Amino acid sequence: MSDVELAEVESFQLDHTKVRAPYVRKIAVELGPKGDAITNYDIRLVQPNEGEIPTAGLHTIEHTIAGLLRTRLAGVIDISPFGCRTGFHLIVWGEPDPAEVAAAIKTSLADIAERVSWDDVPGTDAISCGNYRDHSLHSAREWSRLVLERGISLDPFDRSKLA
Repeated sequence: MSDVELAEVESFQLDHTKVRAPYVRKIAVELGPKGDAITNYDIRLVQPNEGEIPTAGLHTIEHTIAGLLRTRLAGVIDISPFGCRTGFHLIVWGEPDPAEVAAAIKTSLADIAERVSWDDVPGTDAISCGNYRDHSLHSAREWSRLVLERGISLDPFDRSKLA
């Protein structure tokens, strides 16, 4: 073991073998120096260690949901994919209820699955994206449909609590 000091990260303390995706999970609320709350959510779309969204599809979901969520949920700061490609971190101002977050995720995924066209997907050229060639609306649609078919739980360990 080296003498490198690492802070403990909550997400790496979660037992990924016990969660049941898809779900919305509030990870933490952080208070800034002026008392402003920022909430971090685990938006898990795929069961960990059993599958992953292919990079091109995840990339297209990321670009599209970033704009869709901002029209449905106040205070969105960022939504970024997990490196494991099973979902996203959602960072928001304030403390929206997980059911409100889940509803915004569901309607956004429904739009990706059924309504979004290629022309609607932002950041698909060299000027606006660092890897613009790696997108797939087809994959994004298929994965969005799959998540919606399974339903999004408000409890990461109990699939009976669907939003």
